Amino acid sequence: MAADDVVLRIADREVTITHPDKVFFPTNGDTKMDLVEFYLSIGEPLMRAMLDRPVLLQRFPNGTVGSSFFQKRIPDSAPDWLTTTTVSTPNGTESRALVIADLAHFIWAVNLGCLGFHSWPIRAATPQFTDELRIDLDPGPGTTFAMAQESAHETKRLFDEVGVTSYVKTTGNRGLHVYVRLTPHWDSFAVRSAAVAVARELERRRPELITSAWWKEERGERIFIDFNQNAPHKTVFAPWSVRSRPHAPVSCPFHWDELDGIDPNALIMSVVAARVAADGDPWGDIEDTPNSLEPLLDLVRRDQVDGLLDAPWPPVYPKMDGEPPRVAPSRAKKPSLTPGGPRPKKPVKPTVEEAD
Repeated sequence: MAADDVVLRIADREVTITHPDKVFFPTNGDTKMDLVEFYLSIGEPLMRAMLDRPVLLQRFPNGTVGSSFFQKRIPDSAPDWLTTTTVSTPNGTESRALVIADLAHFIWAVNLGCLGFHSWPIRAATPQFTDELRIDLDPGPGTTFAMAQESAHETKRLFDEVGVTSYVKTTGNRGLHVYVRLTPHWDSFAVRSAAVAVARELERRRPELITSAWWKEERGERIFIDFNQNAPHKTVFAPWSVRSRPHAPVSCPFHWDELDGIDPNALIMSVVAARVAADGDPWGDIEDTPNSLEPLLDLVRRDQVDGLLDAPWPPVYPKMDGEPPRVAPSRAKKPSLTPGGPRPKKPVKPTVEEAD
């Protein structure tokens, strides 16, 4: 152990912080140790959101100014007390992923330079159930944060109408996430179906503001409801996680009545720590009010009666029953204009949406 290393006792475990003075966020000079201390200061709400969840790590060993990589597999050299679980990709590739079993597990990953925790919507103890529906309000080109705020209002209105309790957070970037905690009864296929139905209903209500169009060419300057962030094996940028941007903004949960005045760029580590110290966890009752998915599955059944097909899946997934062709409308097969037969086919490469 180097002379400047710091050993912390967290959740009855020793966690060593190496190079604690390394600057991770250059705008305010925030160091690795500053990052650790931030997470320790919000430990209770952090664990409420993350406990027992597998995570995909986005590592920046030299801070935001350096290169980065995603790490799903935990090496065999990890401490023997580390809790892991097996996760799978859509093609069946399995990996040994970190589980946030306590705050020590989280800080262990921070010491590796993790500046982005991407969490699964499952608990490691019950991986067959998805216990979170996540509505990703994705601001595309030509949109504003004010449009994302208005889209969040519409989302809450819909959930309130059907008796579903929802929670909102910033993404640490330009968008917003709306979360619905679920009772553990449904798998990720059912939850994704509900997300598709929510996206379509929001588009019906506010077609000038919101779109459920998977293909970018059809979206225009509207907020896209990225329903495929609920597909099996998908992760979303986690609550309370600090973004890899130079000023260290946090993906910050907040109260619904704060929505109109929230400024995501102002929610840096020091500000968020002070908010929690003064007012507690804005998602403090999320465990007390888990929802049934059935009111949203009623929307799915209504769309099915109306003859709507499933929405397109990302290209890494196998073709699904009831799914329309995975081809952008501008590249779909058109009537032949060539004498003697159809046009030759061209290869199609669908666009994959990244989580905000």
